[in-house]
Amino acid sequence: MSYALPYKKLFIPALIITITLSVLAIVRPLLISKALNEVVSGSGADSQLNYFSTLILIFLLLEAALQVVNARLSSLLGQNIVKDLRLQVYKHLLQLKNTYFDRTPVGTLVTRAISDIESLSEVFTEGFIVIAGDLLMLLIFISVMFYTNWVLALLALSTIPLLFVATALFKQGIKKTFTEVRNAVAALNTFTQEHLSGMRLVQLFNRETQEMEKFKTINAKHRDANIRSIFYYSVFFPVVEILSSVSIALVIWFAGVKGNAYNIGLGDITFFVMMVNMMFRPIRMLADRLNTLQMGFVSAERVFVVLDTNEKISNEGSVVFNKVEHEIRFKDVWFAYKDEEFVLKGLSFHIRAGETLALVGATGAGKTSVINLLSRFYEINKGEISIDDTNVRDFTLSSLRTGIAVVLQEVHLFNDSILNNITLNNPHYSRADVQRATQAMGLMDYINSLPGGFDFQVRERGAGLSAGQRQLVAFLRAYVHQPKLFVLDEATASIDTPTELLIQKAIEKVSEGRTSIIIAHRLSTIRHVNKILFIENGLVEEEGSLNELLKMDGKFRRLYDLQFALEETK
Repeated sequence: MSYALPYKKLFIPALIITITLSVLAIVRPLLISKALNEVVSGSGADSQLNYFSTLILIFLLLEAALQVVNARLSSLLGQNIVKDLRLQVYKHLLQLKNTYFDRTPVGTLVTRAISDIESLSEVFTEGFIVIAGDLLMLLIFISVMFYTNWVLALLALSTIPLLFVATALFKQGIKKTFTEVRNAVAALNTFTQEHLSGMRLVQLFNRETQEMEKFKTINAKHRDANIRSIFYYSVFFPVVEILSSVSIALVIWFAGVKGNAYNIGLGDITFFVMMVNMMFRPIRMLADRLNTLQMGFVSAERVFVVLDTNEKISNEGSVVFNKVEHEIRFKDVWFAYKDEEFVLKGLSFHIRAGETLALVGATGAGKTSVINLLSRFYEINKGEISIDDTNVRDFTLSSLRTGIAVVLQEVHLFNDSILNNITLNNPHYSRADVQRATQAMGLMDYINSLPGGFDFQVRERGAGLSAGQRQLVAFLRAYVHQPKLFVLDEATASIDTPTELLIQKAIEKVSEGRTSIIIAHRLSTIRHVNKILFIENGLVEEEGSLNELLKMDGKFRRLYDLQFALEETK
């Protein structure tokens, strides 16, 4: 409800109109009853009948107009709250640690941010306000019925206890099925997202049939959950109709048997028949709206679990990172992605300003972790990472990440133009800035070779571009943003020679005059670096320049000789 407070101009009028509609609902049945008793059954003139008919029509049109306005106000309120909540969830997701995304499927988060939040709009369009109006209307109906004829009121309401029992059972059953439906939707979204993203792999390994069977199973669970919820509806609504029919039958039976004794006229019978229909409808709808509310609670609980996730990267630093003036230092750094399974085990090294450092080692040695920790995508368990004797935690997160350009092994490109993928839609960088940077890096011929040049539309995940082309775009992105520190998770193993030469030139251009860290996969690409660290089991095993490490005849030398032997074999 706190999300409705900023929209008092929508919430309060909607509440007032709902209350007004609850009061007006009794007017038409009373007018019809009076018209039947005084005009039709009595000796009233035609003019009186016309008067009552006109009055009934006016109130009918008034109710219709108010319902239109109320529906619009409620919908606007619900959609504004959905907008605000979705913005809050997305902003929260932007601030979470990478560990949260490592263990949470993308499809689940998409469900939370889209469909779960969307279902909350119904809480306000069909939930709180409408339920309050229905309860008020029922109270007015029951009061007027007892005032009109307490005997017929008791008969009309005699089946209400059974209706409440049916409603309670229905609510209890439907709550469980709604939870199952939401779980099934999340599972369906997760599976679909993962397998559409990995469709190439599915087809490559001829897994279409097997994955289709898995999808059938998940889809069947979704269907079964919905069918179970439909079952409760299919039982509940006929029960409500039977109970309302029994109430009407009791009213008509009693009026027929005891009508004269209790002075029951045609208008009274009609009034109570109308009251039973009008009263059972909100009670029946009340159950449905309570279920809408329940589904909203289920969705809200899931959404607030995301919002209550306190896994944000600490951003309490006040120092603005400008550049590396002296050195970057890792001092006895311990880090684990999970519990005590340490990837880095007391890693220590330093790199002086303006130097290029290469990290070499086997897969899983901890090289990429160094990049992740320096950019503060993850937090270290023990030790210290500092830039110019300032702990990286003391820098503001925005200035630290703005000052570091990272070209990852797997380049992510958005479904947008080459230009926007380079600037990331930052208005600070113009097309002219990008063109100058491209010219400086010697990549203008590459860009011009693409249909439309900078306006070439990159498809989802960079489809339509080769791995090398995607990396060239990433280098342009890094160079345009003019970072103070350049970090490269190099991946040239699957790139053709001409593209590799372009990438080598791009590496040299971007790292020129900057402190740079390169994770080297092909040792032929790190001849120009100032220092090489051979990392194994989260520790620096060997350290020095290329010539120094080759002279040591250690693990780096053996890896170097093995790689060049393999290249000569090719």
